[in-house]
Amino acid sequence: MVSMVLKPMFLYLSKNKVLNRGAKRWGLKMGAKQVIAGVTINDAMIAVRELNDKGLVATVDHVGEFITTREEALESADYCLQTLKAISDTGVKCNLSLKLTQLGLDVERELCYQNMRKIVGKAEELGNFVRIDMEDSAHCQQTLDLLNELREEFPHSVGTVIQAYLYRASQDVTDLQGVNLRLVKGAYKEPSQIAIQDKKEIDDNYLAIIKQHLLSGSYTAIATHDHMIIDKVKTFCAEEGIPKTQFEFQMLYGFRKELQETIAKEGYTMRVYVPYGTDWYGYYMRRLAERPQNVSFVLRGLLSK
Repeated sequence: MVSMVLKPMFLYLSKNKVLNRGAKRWGLKMGAKQVIAGVTINDAMIAVRELNDKGLVATVDHVGEFITTREEALESADYCLQTLKAISDTGVKCNLSLKLTQLGLDVERELCYQNMRKIVGKAEELGNFVRIDMEDSAHCQQTLDLLNELREEFPHSVGTVIQAYLYRASQDVTDLQGVNLRLVKGAYKEPSQIAIQDKKEIDDNYLAIIKQHLLSGSYTAIATHDHMIIDKVKTFCAEEGIPKTQFEFQMLYGFRKELQETIAKEGYTMRVYVPYGTDWYGYYMRRLAERPQNVSFVLRGLLSK
């Protein structure tokens, strides 16, 4: 009942432009420092190095919201290029994650595409990989269309995310056989016409598309904090003879640290999603919206200081 009230509230707050502008001035407040690596590229690299030292790999995201101009999109693209260079220069084990709306998708499609060509081209040049984060359903098909265009030129350097709560998820996974996919349950509020609403049904579909992608021989990133799902994936892969090199687990920076380290010690690839940047507010609100446990986590962190 609590989560039914909190989720819409935090999702609403995540879209509040006034609060977002204020958050840039406040700095990392409201417990955000626990789940945001910092505001600069150097902050992110330090956080990734610390994770690497514990046997974890990472993907970094220069978080951003409300890109409405060509100039903002170009600035965001430049940050992505700088981040790829910093990863190469520091030698950390790390990929890049990004959102197409940050790169101008809602401003001009061609602008976004050209920004992405530069970024994925640089990643390929440096031997790295770019993950296109999936956004709300309004951007889903646009994201997949752009992904397919980019893969014609860079077939191994770019992938995306599929959200299990969308009814289209299984067909998308079929269409993207052979693509490096991150599979998630889904974090946005979507209508019942296009998305599963029942938690158990979402969990069941999530596990189903994980198995589907793994059995196709495709590289699969399982992004969840749900230890029961993780255990089921481990068992399934052992039974089917799927090697640990064909998949990885992913979790968010600042959450379930002990479990992350345990998974890595068991010989699995454990990748941590590391957000950084001054535009942290929207990302942070969505994390609070996902699960009521996240709210209690933040409150415990604040009270312990």
